[in-house]
Amino acid sequence: MTTVSQGVAGVVATDHAGQTHKVSPGEIAIGVIIGRTSEFFDFFVYAIASVLVFPKFFFPFVDPMTGTLYSFAIFPLAFIARPLGSFVFMSIDRLYGRAAKLAIALFLLGGSTAAIAFLPGYETLGVTAIYLLAVFRLGQGFALGGSWDGLASLLALNAPRERRGWYAMIPQLGAPLGLIVASAMFAFFVAALPEGDFLSWGWRFPFLVAFAINVVALFSRLRLVESPEFVRLFESRDLQPEPPMVTIRQEGRTILIGALAPLASFALFHMVTVFPLSWVYLNTPERPASFLIIECGAAMIGTAAIFVSGHLADRVGRRMVLGVSAAAIAAFSGFAPQMLAMGTLGEMAFMIIGFAVLGVSFGQSSGAVASSFSSQHRYTGSALTSDIAWLVGAAFAPLIALKLSHEYGLIASGAYLLSGAAATLLALYLNRELAGNRNAMSPMSIA
Repeated sequence: MTTVSQGVAGVVATDHAGQTHKVSPGEIAIGVIIGRTSEFFDFFVYAIASVLVFPKFFFPFVDPMTGTLYSFAIFPLAFIARPLGSFVFMSIDRLYGRAAKLAIALFLLGGSTAAIAFLPGYETLGVTAIYLLAVFRLGQGFALGGSWDGLASLLALNAPRERRGWYAMIPQLGAPLGLIVASAMFAFFVAALPEGDFLSWGWRFPFLVAFAINVVALFSRLRLVESPEFVRLFESRDLQPEPPMVTIRQEGRTILIGALAPLASFALFHMVTVFPLSWVYLNTPERPASFLIIECGAAMIGTAAIFVSGHLADRVGRRMVLGVSAAAIAAFSGFAPQMLAMGTLGEMAFMIIGFAVLGVSFGQSSGAVASSFSSQHRYTGSALTSDIAWLVGAAFAPLIALKLSHEYGLIASGAYLLSGAAATLLALYLNRELAGNRNAMSPMSIA
């Protein structure tokens, strides 16, 4: 028999032999970072290929701008399929356990990603190649809905009260880390290979690497979630799945507000990652490898800004950090997009400022996505809130921003950012849970 007791620095599980196993927030954080980095690496490998490869490979029958818009039209399919994946995999979780759910989901995610690497192009299969790309993109999103392991929720619930802002930013580190690796890998292949070789076979390697990383991440996460200490800890914290419709009926308002709260950072997320790459690639003579290197450097600044967000949230409160950063994003939307038309220095300024603002905002958006759930709805509610937030805030961002910029100029893309900032400020106003004491946070699960 194993008993669980809560301490300041972690949770202690005692087995039948009287041995104690302390589960610290730091140990949970390692699992969270591994899982998030692998997922975001998958995400960015596909996103970069959507700009550099897919328009020519799957849509050679149209001009480059139209081909990129078509490519971006397939991009959101993963976000659309993700909530459905959450519904299905929650049932698997309830029936067969978290380990079975994770194994199926991550192999499906890796398999869908690897399958894209072996796809022939339009010149070989015709429109069937496009359909297959769409199917595998749906498979990625469906699988991602099942990759929710609850470790981020566990981290939030076991973090020391005075450092909850710090621990809230840890899951967000996976985004810039995944971007840095994906951008560096594509930069290498773009620079090292002739364009013909890159479009023929070079672009496929990052997708195969993504599959390998998913396998490693799978076993790492399974080792944690299936250990007796973590199983008891999940149970003691009521981090158990329930039918999603039950959660929606009971916590619909919380899910809605939680999905609106991070829209500013989620919109900016794509405005400084996928969209600028597409604009620079289509509208300037600059080689994509050069911009990918700029993106790597800016992502490092974003990583540092995420750390800063944790420190600020513990000092002035998460709601203040989210509100001020949303206002900064609104200001950024009014002038920054035009920098992309000012040459290399303008591009660097746009990326550096954008990632600095994004890091502070995105670093605390996890808590906003989670909102506050009663214990029985915490696990499922967090997953659904995250799914909806990404769907509404990020899925269509590259398509909308590129279309607006193409039709009306770069300044028009700022309107998308401004709408996200307005939604975040409205959600913060409505969500009284975030308006409490300086460091007071209800038990939140982090998305």
